[in-house]
Amino acid sequence: MTDSLASQSPEQLAINTIRTLSIDAIDKANSGHPGTAMALAPLAYKLWQDYLRYDPADPHWPNRDRFVLSAGHASMLIYSVLHLAGVKKVEHDGTIADRLSVTLEDIENFRQLGSSTPGHPESHLTTGVETTTGPLGQGVATSVGMAIAGLWKGAAFGEEVFDYDVYTVCGDGDLMEGVSQEAASLAGHQKLHNLCWIYDSNRITIDGSTDLTFTEDVEERFHANGWAVHHINDANDLDEIGAALDKFKAEKERPTFIVIHSHIGYGSPNKVDTADVHGNPLGAEETKLTKEAYGWPVDAHFLIPDGVYETWADGVGKRGAELNAAWKERFAAAPADRRELVETMLAGDLPSGWDADIPSFEAGEQVATRSAAQKTLQAIAPKVPWAISGSADLTGSASSGLKEDVSGVFEPGNRSGHMLHLGVREHESAASSNGMALSGLRPFWSTYLIFSDYARPAIRLSALMEQPVVHWLTHDSIGLGEDGPTHQPVEQLASLRAMPNLDVIRPADAAEVAEAFKVIMPRKEHPTALVLTRQKVPVIDRSKYADASGLARGGYVIADCDGEPELILIATGSEVHIALEAHETLVVEGVRSRVVSLPSWHLFESQDEGYRESVLPASVTKRISIEQASTFGWERYVGEEGRIIGMTTFGASAPFKDLQKHFGFTPDRVVEEAKDLLGG
Repeated sequence: MTDSLASQSPEQLAINTIRTLSIDAIDKANSGHPGTAMALAPLAYKLWQDYLRYDPADPHWPNRDRFVLSAGHASMLIYSVLHLAGVKKVEHDGTIADRLSVTLEDIENFRQLGSSTPGHPESHLTTGVETTTGPLGQGVATSVGMAIAGLWKGAAFGEEVFDYDVYTVCGDGDLMEGVSQEAASLAGHQKLHNLCWIYDSNRITIDGSTDLTFTEDVEERFHANGWAVHHINDANDLDEIGAALDKFKAEKERPTFIVIHSHIGYGSPNKVDTADVHGNPLGAEETKLTKEAYGWPVDAHFLIPDGVYETWADGVGKRGAELNAAWKERFAAAPADRRELVETMLAGDLPSGWDADIPSFEAGEQVATRSAAQKTLQAIAPKVPWAISGSADLTGSASSGLKEDVSGVFEPGNRSGHMLHLGVREHESAASSNGMALSGLRPFWSTYLIFSDYARPAIRLSALMEQPVVHWLTHDSIGLGEDGPTHQPVEQLASLRAMPNLDVIRPADAAEVAEAFKVIMPRKEHPTALVLTRQKVPVIDRSKYADASGLARGGYVIADCDGEPELILIATGSEVHIALEAHETLVVEGVRSRVVSLPSWHLFESQDEGYRESVLPASVTKRISIEQASTFGWERYVGEEGRIIGMTTFGASAPFKDLQKHFGFTPDRVVEEAKDLLGG
């Protein structure tokens, strides 16, 4: 070890190792964001070494504190810490591997294909990353759901089992995003005292100084939202950092907001406090100057000096192992039935008999699919205690509420409630649901389909993170009538279907809704957009038509003819009823017609080619699709010779039946198109 390194304290050596690993990785990749990692290395060190309850040898320890890097562009900060702390990799099956989550080789391959160190942290790729971040605001928004889940689990299973805290590091960009205000408002209202946001106030964005765009009194915003607010005036002062974190640990009534005043690119002689160091490598010359400022060997790359690993092992490694061992003793002393429930929940499994009371519906009964979904969820919820239903101020309209005797409302006076009032905060509703799912709960949140646009970034992250969130989206078409085109979704179905790993399910009737829950509930890695009607639709007579269990395969033949069909009608949701009426007319007129209910493109496309061919044989080229939504995408099912009955404009404000006739969603229109297509 050189003299300059030998003169540094173990703490300073560990901190500068974070900084230089970050600089070297970004320089080698020739892309990345070094400035924040350089500035916040002392905070990361202090938090992990002395406060975070975390066992690197057991990274999924259920009662661990959560560390969220909402400023995800500073990903090398967390990758350096995960490596130095010795965090083990957890395999997909939950076993702990005999290797690190982030190896030195991974750091050397920052932002390269196949590395566990992508440009922004991804929770499903890198153990120790609690949630995927990078889109600004998502980390803070998701952390609220994690904190809600922590308090709920503490109330449901005992605070001796769950009492963890959530620490979130955010920046100016996070707080500029509107979702951060939704999140801060909800967290303050809910008095989430286990939540701490640490705001890196470095006053620099990509465009330059925050004076360009962001001059509000941020602290007053959080005071107004009911948070405790504290300061760290020197980001390099470990004692001051500790004092602020102590105040959070002592807080029992409110979430905590800590403002840490830092210098982005700290140590860089020419780039500190500039926009250039936010999102660009330092470069060879500035890297040398910066390492000189740190007392670091200028020609050493990816250097981890002697004693650094030991410092981390003696800190978070030893402390985390002791805390984990003590927790396991407490958990072992809990009642056996409680332990079984916790283990089932954390495995993503369901209690035996969870589906015993799923309702059935009488043929001909008029039931809105939103109402059928509510009845089904209410039957399931008592058997799956960690099923949590929330709504963006539409509990009644979306029919997502639970029975009071099953539920109660989650609020400061009742942390065991199963209902969440999320307010008119669609983006935060979806993001907090992601946080709950990442914490082992099974969240359902609801709004109108049209307002999925407001929640889309968080819906996308649920798909990217492979979290089984249920996005409960009602008022699914022009069928909502008089509210008009501002509320009538047209392009949303096509948009959501385009999202990888998101299953969009639009059931035709109450029976298909019940079957949809049988698909949704066992899922561990797929979010679902459950798309439901406002208007009542008749329950299909399954003694006459195919059983609704066909929904499990995404699409199925619900009505058929003798012999090979000459025409196939394909529909989803309420339009299946239009297709069936048209089919009956065509059969009487001698047309060999088939009707396919296609509630889930995602599920249908996952079936083997033989099954798909049996439903939609290539030899039958005369096809008509019917859906009260954008025609975009239906070409894949109707082909070049087919017809698409759908929306090519926005809707209108009028009674539903008038809209159906005006836009051509009637059995007569389908029959007319069929005859024209068949040439007769």
